[in-house]
Amino acid sequence: MATTRRAHGAQRSRSRPRSRLVVTITAPDGATLSTRGLGRWLSKTAPPRARGEVSVALVSDARMRTLNRSYRNKDYATDVLSFPAGDSADAFLGDIVIATGVAARQADDAGHALATELRVLALHGLLHLLGYDHETDDGAMSRLEASLRKKAGLKEGLIARASASRRR
Repeated sequence: MATTRRAHGAQRSRSRPRSRLVVTITAPDGATLSTRGLGRWLSKTAPPRARGEVSVALVSDARMRTLNRSYRNKDYATDVLSFPAGDSADAFLGDIVIATGVAARQADDAGHALATELRVLALHGLLHLLGYDHETDDGAMSRLEASLRKKAGLKEGLIARASASRRR
């Protein structure tokens, strides 16, 4: 049985109301410890223009491999995929899918907790939902990811980590 939770973004301030990001987390049983607070964290960390609803699904590596093969024609389990909803009147931004096994291995390699890795991946996925593409945007996504992760207390982001490993 899967666990589904909703987290709401920042409360409206007295001086200026802020639209919010609503995040729904779907995780397999037993993943509650590593996902605790993920939705609230993503809502709080998201850039101000991130308004509407997002779902984050944690899936097995086998499921992620199938998705990656179907949608990107790549036959391996990647860490995170984003599926933008496109222009929709109901403000649903899209889905973020994270492979739990890949995330756990990356957390071990990076020397931090799985919960931290899930935050790194969820933030990266959200930026893709907002239209950023680190492969084509001349560093705009990388700069925004760095700014947001610094604000949120994350030591490194996915783009920075990938760049560092390519330099080795």
